[in-house]
Amino acid sequence: MSFLFGKADSSAAVPKSESDMAAQNIQIRTAEEAVARIAYLASDVVVSVQPSKGQDSAFSSHLKRYAARKDSGLVAKTEGSVPEIQSVRHNTDPLLSVFAPIRSGHLTSVTTTSTILLPSVAHLYKLATYPVVIHVSLSPAHFPDYSAITAIRNSGWTFIQSESLQEAQDMAITAHALAVRSGKGVIHFFDPSSCARDKPIAAEDTASVRDLLNLDDVRRYQASSVSESGIYTDDGRVVIASDQPERRPSAAANGLADSTILSTASKAASSEGSEKFSQRSNSSAPPSVSSATTIEASPPLVTSEDIYKYVTSIWAQFKTATGRSYNAFEWSGPATAEKAIFVFGSDAGLFAEALDAAKPEDIYAKAGLITARLYRPWLGAKLLEAVPKSVKRIAVLEQISRKTTKWGPLLIDVLTSVKSGFGGVETVVGHQLGYITPDTIHQALRGIFQNLASEKPLQNLEVGKTTGPEDAEIYGLEQPKLETAYTKILDQLFGSRVYMANALSSRNAGVSSTIAASPEFGFGSLLARKEHRQRFVKQVKQAASTGSFITESPVNWLAKWAANAEDAQKAGELADDVIARLETDGSSIARDLLSSKGLFRKESLWLVGSDAWAYDLGNSGVHHVLASGENVNMLIIDSTPYSERAAADAERRKKDIGLYAMNFGNAYVASTAVYSSYTQVLQAMLEADQFDGPSVVLAYLPYFGEHDSPLTVLQETKKAVDLGYWPLYRWNPENENKGEPNFSLDSERVKNELKEFLDRDNKLTQLMRREPVFAASLSQDFGTEVRAQQKRKARDAYNQLLEGLFGAPLTILFASDNGNAQSLAKRLGTRGRARGLKTVVMAMEDYPVEDLPKEENIVFITSTAGQGEFPQNGKPFWDAVKDNTDLDLASVNYSVFGLGDKHYWPRKEDRVYYNKPAKDLDRLLANFGGKRLFEVGLGDDQDPDGFQTGYALWEPQIWQALGVANVEGLPEEPAPLTNEDIKLASNYLRGTIVEGLQDTSTGAISASDQQLTKFHGTYMQDDRDIRDERKSQGLEPAYAFMIRCRLPGGVATPKQWVQMDDISTSLGNETMKLTTRQTFQFHGVVKGKLKPAMQAINRALMTTIAACGDVNRNVMCSSLPTQSEYHKQVWACSQKISDHLLPSTTAYHEIWLTDDNNEKTQVAGNAVQDFEPLYGPTYLPRKFKITIAIPPHNDTDAYAHDVGLISIKGDDGKLAGFNLLAGGGMGATHNNKKTYPQTGRMMGFVKADEVHIACEKIMLVQRDHGDRKNRKHARLKYTIDDLGVDVFRSKVEALWGKSFEPERPFHFKSNIDTFGWQKDETGMNHFTFFIENGRVENTADFQMKTGLREIAKVHKGEFRLTGNQHVILSNVADEDLPQMKELLKKYKLDNVQFSGLRLSSSACVAFPTCGLAMAESERYLPELISKLEGCLEENGLGKESIVMRMTGCPNGCARPWLAEVAFVGKAYGAYNMYLGGGYHGQRLNKLYRSSIKEDEILAIMKPLLKRFALEREEGEHFGDFCIRIGVIVATKGGQDFHDNVSRVVT
Repeated sequence: MSFLFGKADSSAAVPKSESDMAAQNIQIRTAEEAVARIAYLASDVVVSVQPSKGQDSAFSSHLKRYAARKDSGLVAKTEGSVPEIQSVRHNTDPLLSVFAPIRSGHLTSVTTTSTILLPSVAHLYKLATYPVVIHVSLSPAHFPDYSAITAIRNSGWTFIQSESLQEAQDMAITAHALAVRSGKGVIHFFDPSSCARDKPIAAEDTASVRDLLNLDDVRRYQASSVSESGIYTDDGRVVIASDQPERRPSAAANGLADSTILSTASKAASSEGSEKFSQRSNSSAPPSVSSATTIEASPPLVTSEDIYKYVTSIWAQFKTATGRSYNAFEWSGPATAEKAIFVFGSDAGLFAEALDAAKPEDIYAKAGLITARLYRPWLGAKLLEAVPKSVKRIAVLEQISRKTTKWGPLLIDVLTSVKSGFGGVETVVGHQLGYITPDTIHQALRGIFQNLASEKPLQNLEVGKTTGPEDAEIYGLEQPKLETAYTKILDQLFGSRVYMANALSSRNAGVSSTIAASPEFGFGSLLARKEHRQRFVKQVKQAASTGSFITESPVNWLAKWAANAEDAQKAGELADDVIARLETDGSSIARDLLSSKGLFRKESLWLVGSDAWAYDLGNSGVHHVLASGENVNMLIIDSTPYSERAAADAERRKKDIGLYAMNFGNAYVASTAVYSSYTQVLQAMLEADQFDGPSVVLAYLPYFGEHDSPLTVLQETKKAVDLGYWPLYRWNPENENKGEPNFSLDSERVKNELKEFLDRDNKLTQLMRREPVFAASLSQDFGTEVRAQQKRKARDAYNQLLEGLFGAPLTILFASDNGNAQSLAKRLGTRGRARGLKTVVMAMEDYPVEDLPKEENIVFITSTAGQGEFPQNGKPFWDAVKDNTDLDLASVNYSVFGLGDKHYWPRKEDRVYYNKPAKDLDRLLANFGGKRLFEVGLGDDQDPDGFQTGYALWEPQIWQALGVANVEGLPEEPAPLTNEDIKLASNYLRGTIVEGLQDTSTGAISASDQQLTKFHGTYMQDDRDIRDERKSQGLEPAYAFMIRCRLPGGVATPKQWVQMDDISTSLGNETMKLTTRQTFQFHGVVKGKLKPAMQAINRALMTTIAACGDVNRNVMCSSLPTQSEYHKQVWACSQKISDHLLPSTTAYHEIWLTDDNNEKTQVAGNAVQDFEPLYGPTYLPRKFKITIAIPPHNDTDAYAHDVGLISIKGDDGKLAGFNLLAGGGMGATHNNKKTYPQTGRMMGFVKADEVHIACEKIMLVQRDHGDRKNRKHARLKYTIDDLGVDVFRSKVEALWGKSFEPERPFHFKSNIDTFGWQKDETGMNHFTFFIENGRVENTADFQMKTGLREIAKVHKGEFRLTGNQHVILSNVADEDLPQMKELLKKYKLDNVQFSGLRLSSSACVAFPTCGLAMAESERYLPELISKLEGCLEENGLGKESIVMRMTGCPNGCARPWLAEVAFVGKAYGAYNMYLGGGYHGQRLNKLYRSSIKEDEILAIMKPLLKRFALEREEGEHFGDFCIRIGVIVATKGGQDFHDNVSRVVT
C-alpha cells in the first residue's frame, strides 16, 4: 500500500540517456518542479499563471530558469528550439492565452492553481476538444478544496490525479501523452502538500518521454491548424476515435499503422490529407448522400472506453520502462477486506499508512483504501473490477468545502456504480473530509468505521477540522507597491470623503479577497453605501421638521444641509457648522445624528480595479456598473508595459474599457498616466467625482515587476503615451450641454481604434480644426510597418536620383552616436561623387538589409558605443545581419572603418571592446563571402590627430581599389562649418531662428540655429527614452526645448516663483529644475510653445538671454541665510556684474518678445542698438562663468569657475571686496589627456566697486586670446595654462590699467547647504528645503510642487536658489512662522532628516533630455545612495557629510571633479569613479576606477566606507582620508589630473 502513496522507489527505472535539460544528476524536490519540467519538455507553448507580475508561482520560477538557460524541448518542430513561456496574471482570464497557440498547431499546456478553473468554465468547454494539458496545483495550500475539480467534472476534459512526488512526474507525462493520443484536453491535478515529505526523485528519462509522446502524432497535430474563429462561438471541432488497433508498448511502435491518434469528423478535412486531429467541421448533422448514392458512416467520436484504452496503453509503456504500474482506480489492502474507504482529498497516503499500521483490535483493521487515478471519464465498471468482491461497505471521504448539493459528487458516482454493477457492496456512506493530521488520523478512522458499521449509518458526517492551517490565499490579491500611486492621489484630493468599496485593506467577513476585489462585489457595496446615506438624509430631514432639539440653531442648519446634501462641495462646506451646532445642542436626537457624522459629507465613491477587468470575466462587472447609470467612479489601473503590449494582448481579447464606456454614452471617461501628466490625473479625478453618472478613470502604471524602479515605469509610460498606445484624454458627455466638445485630448497622439471611434462621432475633425497643430499626429494610424516602408522609399528615391549617372556605384552606410562617423560618411560620399562614383549615403538603420546581396561596392563607417556596441542608428542593421543564415555576398565588395579609443578600455580584459563593432562587421561580411576592398580601418582617438590618423591611411586605399585614385581636377572642398562661422554669419545671434519657429512641418530647428538659440537661453533636445520607439514608428525624435532663466544670485520673489510654476505646468513638462547655477530650468517645451514661454518668463521680469552660449552666463552668489545684510551687499555685486556683461544685441527682443503684429511687448530691460562693445560679432570662444562665494561657505564652488570671487568682509562688517580666482572649469573629454578640469588660480584682491570691471577685463583677455579653432581647448583654463598665470595676470592688469592687490585671508568650512530653520542677525527666519537634485515635481507620495506653490502664494519674503540645487524660504517674520510651519508640515516639506550623503549629493539632468549624456544621473543617483545608506548606518556614518556627485557625461554640469566621490557616465549603466576631492571644493579628485557598474560601485564603496568609519582621524573628511591611506593620489591641479591614477585603471 505504501508504494502508492508517497514512497515510490524510482531506482527501478532504466538508466538515463543524455537529455537537453541535463537530467542525469538532477534531483526533483517538489511536485511543481516535476510538473514544470514535463510541461516544458512536452509543449510548444507553456502558459504560466502567476499571482502577479513580480511574484512567481511554484511552477513559473522553474519554467523561467529553463527558458533562461535556453533548454530545448522534446516536441519542437525545429531541433533545439526553446518552448515559449507566456506569463499571465491569474486574474486576467488566463485561459484566453491558450486559444491562439493551440489553434495554430502548437501543443500548449498551462500551469496554474485551482483558483482559475471555475471562473474559466466557459473556456474549458471550448478547449476540451483540443490536446491542451492543464496542470493544477490545488489550493489553498495544506488544505485544498477539491470542489474546484468536481465543479468542472462534466466539462468534457479527462482528469488525472497524482498523490506523490513520483506520481506527479509520471502523471504529468501521462497527461501530455494522453492529450496527444486522444486529441482531448487533460487536467492533471494534485495537492502539493501531500508530497511535501517525499524524498527527492530523479529527473525524467527523456528518451522514454519522447517515446511516450509519439512524435509522429505530435508532428501531425503541429502540421494542422484551425481557421480563425471567435472564442465566443463553437468552432465546430470534434474529436474522432481511430478504429486502428491499440498501440503496443514497443520502441518500434511509432509508425502510422499502429497509431491510435484521432482522425477528423469532417470528410472534407480528412480528404485533404491523413491528418489525424480534428479540424473545423461544417456541420454536426448526419452525413449527406453522395452523388453516387453511397452513404458513408460517421466516424466514431472518442468515448470513455477510448480514453481508457489510450491511458492503459501509456501506463503499460511506463511499467515496461520503469517498473511502476498505474490503474484507473487504485486498491490498497487485503483481497478479503469487507470494509473500505474511498478517499478524494489531501494526503490519502496518511490514511494508507494508518490502515497499514492498524492493530488487530482496531475497528478499521483489515480494511482497504480506494483512490481515483483517472477521475474523469468516470468508469464505474473499472471501479468494481478494482474493488474485491468481499467488500460490503464503503465510506466515501470527500474534501469539498463548497458543496452545492446535499450529496457529494463522488458519493453519487460511487452509488451509481455499485447499484448498476454486480459487486457485493451493500452500503455506501458519504463523509465530509476535513483537515486531518498524523495526530488525529486514528481517531478519525475510528469514527468513520464506527459509523460505517452501524445499522443506520449517518450520511455527511464531518471528519476532522473544518479549517486547515492559516495560509495566505495562493493567488490572493495583493496591491503592488507601485499601484498605490493612484489611490494616494484619491486620498490627497478627497481626504476623508473618499470611499473605496473594494480596497484590498477592507475587511469583508467571510468573503475572499479575490471576490471582494471584483467589480460586482464593489458595486454592490457602493449601492449599499449610497442607500445608507439616503436613509441618513431622510433621517436628517425628519429631525429638522419634527425633531426636538434643546436649542433652535440645529433645525435651520439641518434644513439648509438637507437641501444641499447631494452637492458634494456645499454639503462639505455646511458639514462643520452642522456638526458644531449638534455638538453644542447635546440632545438625544443630536447625539443620534452625530453617531453617523461622517455622512454629512457626500462621499466620493470609487471602485478600484486592474486591467483584469478588461478581459471577459472582469468586464461583465464593468458592463453592469455602466448599464446601471449609477453615480459611481471606477479607477482601473493598467500595468501592461508598452514593451510587452504585443505579447500581452495578442489573441487575448483585451477590451479597451475607455472605448467601451464611451460607446455607452452615459459615462465620463478619462485615460491618465501619473508618470506622464500628474496634473491631468488630478483634473480627471475631480471631473469624475463631479460627474453625475458612472465614471471610468483609466490609469496607466506599467511595470515588469512590482519592485521596478520609478525610472523603469517612467520610461515605459513615456513610450506608451508618446506613440499613442496609451493616449491621454477626457470624455465628458455633459459638456454638450455647455456647448463644449465632449472629447479633450491631453496628449499628442491617439491609437487607431480611438481615432475610428472619434471619426464616427465627428469628434476628431472638430478637434483637428480646433487644434491644427495636432492634425498630423491625430490622423496618423498607429502601425508597425511604417519604418520598413520608409526604408524602401528612401532607398528607391536614391536609386531614382542616381539613374543617368555614370561610374561605379558606391553605397556608404554609417552608425554614429556623436556625429563623427556621419560626418566622415558624408565627406566620403562627396569625394566619391567628385570622382564620378554613384554614391549613396545613409544611416545603417535606414538601409533595407534585403538589398545587401545586390550591392556592388559598399562601405561601412561606425563608431563604438557602450560596451563595444553599435550606436543606436546601427543596431537594427546589426541585429538583422548577425544571425542571418541566408545572405550571400559573393558578388559584393566591401570595406569597414571604425572609430574608437584604445584608452577607453584600459583593463586588459576589456580591450576586446576597442572598435569591436567595426571588427565584428568586417568578419561577418567576410563569412558571408564578401570581398574586401581593403582591410578594416581603425581610427583611434589616442593617435596624434585622433581618428583622422587612421582614416587618412584607409580612405586612399578605397579609391585605389575602386580605380579612382588618380582623378584630376577634383574640386576644392569647403572647410567644415564651425561655431565661429555660425556666430559671424548670424547677424548678432539672429540666424534663421524666426523662420525655424514658423516651420510647423517639424518640431526641430536647423543645426546652425541650435547653436544660436543657446545664446538666447534655450537648447533643442529630444526625449531619448522614446527615441528608438519613435524611430520604429517612422516618427522624428520627440523634439522639445530646454529653457534656462538668467537669475543673478538666484534670488526670486514669491510672485516669480508662482509664475515659474505656471510656465512649467502649462508650457513645459510639469516639472521645474533648480540648476547648479542657481536658476530655473524648464524641460519639454515644444517648439510651438517656445515663444509663449519666453514671453511668460519676460512678464515675470526675468530673462533667458545669455543663460547659455559663448557669453558670460548666470552669475552665482552664495545664499548665506544667516547674514542677510551682508548677503544683500554681495548679491548686489552679482547683479551688477551680470548687467554689465550682458550682450547688447536686440535679436532677443525681436525674436521672442514681439506679438503677432511684430510689436514689442513688456520686456525686462530696455532694448539697445545692435552693437556688441564687449563681445564683438563672434562673442567669446566658449562659455564664461562667474560665481561669488561668501566664506566660510563655498556653496557655489568658487574654484570651479572661469572667475571665482571670494567675498572679503571689512573691519566694519561690510563688504570690502573680493579675492579673485581665474581659470577654473569643469569640462573634459573621457580619455583625452589634453582636456582636464581645473581649479581657479589666485589673481589677487579687488575692491567691491571695481569688481565688475575686473571681471570684464578677464573676459576680454579670454575673448582675444582664447582658442577659437579647437572648442575642446577654448575655455579660459587652457588660455591661462598656455600663457602662464603671471603672463595672463599682466595682460589683464594692462587692459585694466590697475593691479590686483595681494589676496586677503579667508577660510572655507564646506561647500554644502545647511538645511532646516535658521535665524539671521535681523531676527528674520530662513528655511532651506532639501530638493533632491533640484527637481521640483509632484508625485503621488510627495506634492512638493504644489506645496511650494501654496507657500509662495502667502510668503512675504523671497526665495533663494542655491548652487547645490536646493531652495531657501528666506526672510520669514516671526509672526508668519506658524503659518509657514503648518504649510511645510502639510506638504511634508519640513522633512530634512536624510542621510548626510544624500544631503550632500548633486546630479545633472542627463537622460532623457540631454543629448550629451552617456549614462543616467539625476534619475539614478538617488537609487544608488539608497543602496549605500544601509552601510552608512551600520558604520555610524548616517549623518556624515560626504560630497557625492554624478553626471551623465564628462562635461561637468554638476561639478563632479571637485566632489569627494564622483561618478561620471562612460556608457549606459557604466561610470568612471573618482575619489579624493576636497570637502571645501578646493581640490580636484582623481580617477580611481574606469567603466564600472553598480555591483562594482557597491563592492568598492561599502568596504571603503567601513574603513573610513574605523580609521578616520578626528575631523577628517572622506576625500582627505582616501588620500592619506593611499587609496588615491592627491591632484595638485588640472595639469596633473591624469597623472598617478590608480594602477587598476591603467
